[in-house]
Amino acid sequence: MRLPIYLYGHPVLRAVAAPIDVQAPDPTLKELIENMYETMYSSDGVGLAAPQIGKSIALVVIDGQPLAERFPECEGFKRTIINPELEILDGDEVGRDEGCLSLPGLSEEVKRVEHIRLRYLDGDLQPREEEISGFAARIVQHELDHLMGKVYTDRVNLMRRQLIKGKLNNIATGRTTPEYPFRTAAPRRKR
Repeated sequence: MRLPIYLYGHPVLRAVAAPIDVQAPDPTLKELIENMYETMYSSDGVGLAAPQIGKSIALVVIDGQPLAERFPECEGFKRTIINPELEILDGDEVGRDEGCLSLPGLSEEVKRVEHIRLRYLDGDLQPREEEISGFAARIVQHELDHLMGKVYTDRVNLMRRQLIKGKLNNIATGRTTPEYPFRTAAPRRKR
């Protein structure tokens, strides 16, 4: 089932996500994961965090395959990530353009490290640990930011943020409408 994507300005995107209780997991977790993948694919995304669908829990789905031609490290990079722990392995930051389903129509250069270690539970609640590099590492960091109540524009320099302030306001007030189901914090306009 396609779920609506919550847009910039909605309070759920600023909340820190709660860990998923693995001792008593929600019986609908598998269905939620499937729905998140369907929502991500139908919206032409490569990553989706649970806060982006209105759930403030530590869950992310990623499929970097659409970027594999340009970024070979994304070949076969499909992950369900639950309760992640991120470790930076390389402090050098590289700037690249990023976009986000919660900020439709925007793309900004963001500096991020290129090499990380990630510990997490997979979709079967099995522990995983891996080193991730290149653009795949960028996707992971972008999605994990959502779990911390951040969006990528928080990482853009102050002057650039001032320049895009109007566009952000348009998204937050419902004047930007993506081509996929969405929710905003703005009240619905009467017709």
